[in-house]
Amino acid sequence: MDNLQNQLTQIMTQLQLEDAPVGGAVVVYHKGQLVAQASVGQATPRLSWNKDRLGLNFSTGKGVLVTLVHILVSNKILAYDQPISQYWPEFAANGKQQITLRQVLTHRSGLFNIQAITDFAPELTDWQLMLQRVEQMPPQATFNEQAESAYSALVSGWVIGGLIEKATNLSLNEALQQYLTEPLGISDSMYFGVPADKIGEVGTVASNFDDFDTVMGLVEADAINEDEADKAVKKRSAKPKLRSDSEATLAAYQSLPSYSCWQQLLGQKQSDAPLKTLQIANLYFDMSGVKMQDFKYALVPAGRSEFNYHTPESLMAKIPAANNVASADALAKMYAMLANKGIWQGKRLIDESVFDELSSVHVAGSDAIMPATHPQSMHWRLGYHRIFSRCQPAENLQYAFGHMGYNGSMAWCDTQKQLAVAYVHNYDVTMTTDIRQFALIEAILAHFSKSID
Repeated sequence: MDNLQNQLTQIMTQLQLEDAPVGGAVVVYHKGQLVAQASVGQATPRLSWNKDRLGLNFSTGKGVLVTLVHILVSNKILAYDQPISQYWPEFAANGKQQITLRQVLTHRSGLFNIQAITDFAPELTDWQLMLQRVEQMPPQATFNEQAESAYSALVSGWVIGGLIEKATNLSLNEALQQYLTEPLGISDSMYFGVPADKIGEVGTVASNFDDFDTVMGLVEADAINEDEADKAVKKRSAKPKLRSDSEATLAAYQSLPSYSCWQQLLGQKQSDAPLKTLQIANLYFDMSGVKMQDFKYALVPAGRSEFNYHTPESLMAKIPAANNVASADALAKMYAMLANKGIWQGKRLIDESVFDELSSVHVAGSDAIMPATHPQSMHWRLGYHRIFSRCQPAENLQYAFGHMGYNGSMAWCDTQKQLAVAYVHNYDVTMTTDIRQFALIEAILAHFSKSID
């Protein structure tokens, strides 16, 4: 597997581009064993990236959240088709009496509108307040009447996280540790709400590097009061900006192993102008079929521009659909367990029948929020979606599932190949305007389609 590690190292180095000094880490497990790892750049001014470095992973953490759910189902603590209100009576308000966990996991509950529960983005850090708002919100239909699902980008985290706490009588992190991270041996590498003493170990965007020592000094001096530390971070923009492609960027793309595939998909010749970032990204996501109001309802709480996920307060909060913090190795180990159909180092965490349920495609039609291309479906399993590859035939992907994040982080498995992959980074980018995850996915799948050891 040395050639895979060398290839991934080369891709990670080539695609650091003008974003240095920040970078990331990618980890690959095969048949439960670590077979490749590659990293580049700095996670913080104090720490370089490696497979064990913590990163903010946005919606990639949904895969962690739902994996915990499936373990709880295996332990008879939750049931997919039981109304959530049976565990959480207050949830029944405003027409939600019969909404089930299965409907939430497949994004068919109608609970996707973040604007219905907050008009002030900083409220996202208030766990109890957001649970109360979820209790009172009604389900609603999308503007896209043809869509079969509506990705609950933010709201689903409070629904599922609140349900877990009600069913287990534990805090979310306590349940995560007891049922998932301790059995996998990753207790210090995966969180929904980072402990104060771990804040300095979480990768942050380059715009925070100048203030990093000031922020960490304030947090380390008083882990309870982070107001001044947050102000030091918040003075900078919290919204990624799309920049023009430089000649160096275009040249780096042309050296990628998937570049010829992308050219063919776009009908380009070798002599044509180099492919740009958005041309490549649009092979995987195309916003043209999305009703913008649906998209905003799911993803853009009022006041979002005021909210920064990289402040100490945000990192320490519970925002389960969006602020998971984990290392690439921890995510890959979790998916290695899933790649082995619920078994890790001889211990079964997920029952066979439960695994069959979670890994089956439940929604084959389009999603109102996520602009997937070819096919125009997320192929929702129970909380996981399909893998985004355009260079592999569909039959090679039917056993692969996972979850990506808003920033283009990703973690997934393939049960047929017994393959698990995770990619964590601190680039200030979004999944629809950056190609790094797609370049890594295509390279890894190509390697394992040629040779399975």
